[in-house]
Formats: sequence, C-alpha cells, structure tokens
Amino acid sequence: MTLTHYLVLAAILFAISVFGIFMNRKNVIVLLMAIELMLLAVNMNFVAFSKYLGDTAGQIFVFFILTVAAAESAIGLAILVVLFRNKRSINVEDLDSLKG
Repeated sequence: MTLTHYLVLAAILFAISVFGIFMNRKNVIVLLMAIELMLLAVNMNFVAFSKYLGDTAGQIFVFFILTVAAAESAIGLAILVVLFRNKRSINVEDLDSLKG
C-alpha cells in the first residue's frame, strides 16, 4: 500500500467524524466518539508519514496523542455522569444550564 491509500483512508475517517459532529449536536456520547475518531484519523496520518519517511518521531508523537485522548475521554465521561445525575439527560442543551 502506498502513502496515498493511508492518507485517503485518514481523510475519509476525518470527514466521517466532522459529519458526525455537525449532524448530531444533541448527544454528548456521539460527540465524544466523533472527536475520538478525528484524533484517530490524525494519528493515522502521523503513522503513515512516519513509515513513509522512515522516522519514528511520528509514531512516538502518536503515543502522546493517545494519552491526551484517553484523558479527554475520562474527563468527558466524568462530566457526562455529573450531567446525567443532575439533569437526568445527556443532551448538549442541558450543558448550558451548568454554568456557575
């Protein structure tokens, strides 16, 4: 497989995630999954270019991105649990009412 195949697949994944964000603005879980898919598309680009250039810096950078993505998911799900406990729903519109 060539670099173009990897880049096209990453572009398709990125487009699906952007479509998921714009089409579903009500459910927080779907928004978090779309953001994770977006990060995975970016990671695929890093790995593809790392393989193409023969440098491991891109693959090392992917580990840092995965660490940040895991922290983001944990914090996002914690906020989601607090939202559900307070409002009994997981709609994005209910997040506006949590302003202090």
